[in-house]
Amino acid sequence: MPDMVADKRIVRVDLGSRSYDILIGRDLIAHAGGEMLARLSARKVAIVTDANVAPLYLDALTESLQTDGIETFAMTLAAGEKTKSFDNLTAVTDFILDARIERSDAVIALGGGVIGDLTGFAAAIVRRGVRFIQVPTSLLAQVDSSVGGKTGINARQGKNLVGAFHQPDLVIADTATLDTLSPREFAAGYAEVVKYGLIDQPDFFHWLEKHRADVFSGGIERTEAIARSCQAKAAVVAADERETGARALLNLGHTFGHALERATNYDSARLVHGEGVAIGMVLAHEFSARMNLASPDDAKRVAAHLKAAGLPTSMHDIDGKLPPPDILMDAIGQDKKVKGGKLTFILTRGIGEAFIADDVPPSEVLSFLTEKHPQ
Repeated sequence: MPDMVADKRIVRVDLGSRSYDILIGRDLIAHAGGEMLARLSARKVAIVTDANVAPLYLDALTESLQTDGIETFAMTLAAGEKTKSFDNLTAVTDFILDARIERSDAVIALGGGVIGDLTGFAAAIVRRGVRFIQVPTSLLAQVDSSVGGKTGINARQGKNLVGAFHQPDLVIADTATLDTLSPREFAAGYAEVVKYGLIDQPDFFHWLEKHRADVFSGGIERTEAIARSCQAKAAVVAADERETGARALLNLGHTFGHALERATNYDSARLVHGEGVAIGMVLAHEFSARMNLASPDDAKRVAAHLKAAGLPTSMHDIDGKLPPPDILMDAIGQDKKVKGGKLTFILTRGIGEAFIADDVPPSEVLSFLTEKHPQ
């Protein structure tokens, strides 16, 4: 069928019978019904969104679906990381069941990573799995959390510790939604874009160093950055869907970052996920240099680029007091990257040379955190 949107990019996630498309382009929400029917047979959908996104895009999405004869139900939740809770998981599953969504119907997550993670988890467990569509409206969600099938909620012990792998059937990344993001939100998403260059694509990181301002201002560079990020993640997911090996590289910066998010009690006024990742990526490069694995100049280069993008790059940049290093170590010990009680980090030998480091000595990490901690 002909493209409904000019300049639309399509990235394929190749998972055999569970393969799906990531659509990237402007004004895709207005054509969501047609795009969905071209790939799925669902005639009924349950939409989950949040209070920030609903006034902006819910009507347009609903109108597009209804125009194509798709029955819709919608639920709006509070915005913010704390929405990823057991209570809201119960509320969303009740909503899906009350809407009588069957396995051949679909659940749509309209929003950022929080809504995508929570809604995807609900879709994974209702009727042991119903069809799921991601309509990510933040840069972070478009390049990372909407792709790959990781779903979940937060527990008292840490972030994303309860969840399931449940691949979407379609991802619709409408780049026009990024125009309404605050500079802080866009920068937070940009940290995940940078991550792909730092993992194994030094040429992409160099491209970002040259085109960062263009990505922030919009246009073809923004679409290119999103497409390249999605291509990078799609390749990793296709090779290691359930994170038994190389997919763990996508966690670059996340072990430190998740610990900092927990340390700030997931208070978005102090720290949002992408900012935690930005600090975490700098810390990962600095720790790699401390372990004589990489040059300190690489850490400085990463920090300089992220700082120029308006991102925090050290624990000193976080407002308010942080728990002592031993408490941060406890948060790291609860992280999903722990295997058999041994610490696993994504470290680096240089820009674009990330690797999985098993059995990192806790004493070295504690010493490093003590050195970096804003006492």
